[in-house]
Amino acid sequence: MKAAFACCAVAVLCTVLHGQSAPSIDYHQHLFSPATAALSPGLTQVSADDLVKLLDMAGIRRAVVLSVAYQFGNPNRPAVDDEYAKVRAENDWTSHEVARFPDRLRGFCGINPLKDYALEELARCAKDPQLHIGLKLHFGNSDVDLENPRHVSQIREVFRAANTNHMAIVVHMRPSVTRRRPYGPAIARVFLDEVLPAAPDVPVQIAHLAGAGGYDDPSIDPVLGVFVEAIAKGDTRMDHVYFDASGVAGLGQWRGKAEVIATRIRQLGVGRVLYGSDGAAAPNLLPREAWAAFRQLPLSDAEFNTIGGNLTPYMR
Repeated sequence: MKAAFACCAVAVLCTVLHGQSAPSIDYHQHLFSPATAALSPGLTQVSADDLVKLLDMAGIRRAVVLSVAYQFGNPNRPAVDDEYAKVRAENDWTSHEVARFPDRLRGFCGINPLKDYALEELARCAKDPQLHIGLKLHFGNSDVDLENPRHVSQIREVFRAANTNHMAIVVHMRPSVTRRRPYGPAIARVFLDEVLPAAPDVPVQIAHLAGAGGYDDPSIDPVLGVFVEAIAKGDTRMDHVYFDASGVAGLGQWRGKAEVIATRIRQLGVGRVLYGSDGAAAPNLLPREAWAAFRQLPLSDAEFNTIGGNLTPYMR
């Protein structure tokens, strides 16, 4: 945590804007156990105590904690021994940490949806007092390729199981950058046409405005355009879809794209856009600084207040 604090102490956007209220909920946060921190050089543990302190500094009351258990099944990393046991242990650790602050934190189970144990772990999490609320899927760190029919079929099964278990879904849609997987409108249409219909009854939260953090990736805006068009046409498949804006401001060359980001937020509808900071690990900003950066987008105070106050069914 000291490294993360030091990093953000020199961040460009560390000014807390006077008179501007903080969001009530941070919809995109992570905890990092000692086992997870050991997977990435330089990553330090972030416990529930650490996160709550960061939320307090930002004036944010509550947070959605997305388990990173899928990292133990990340094909972009060296394989680990006893993979599924480590996935279970990370989800259990996250559950235990979240349970220490039941009025502040809500936990989501994390899995790689392509693993043969995915449905088993989903079913186990669905019975967990802390993790039954939702499921976190990271297409990039699971190497999900929606151009692969087998992957599409497996993702549909996971979405269907989450829907059956009344678990909301948070999905990092951007495929693997490491493996240079294709991303664009065709992928968004597969998601809209073939994946979303498998979970018609639960909220689906698309992370990072459909990107991977920042807005430099030229594939992000055309993907968002597919969803904007569907919303404009009144496509009922989008009725239960939200977008979190974690990382879109404060990373990369975002200032030059601020007008585009604000326009897309308005086109999606501020009522379905959620504030999120992302995990407290470099290069991400801490919650207070991330909110200050987000507030520099050219949106009105009324729009910021709506986004900051949005309340999804799984946080009621």
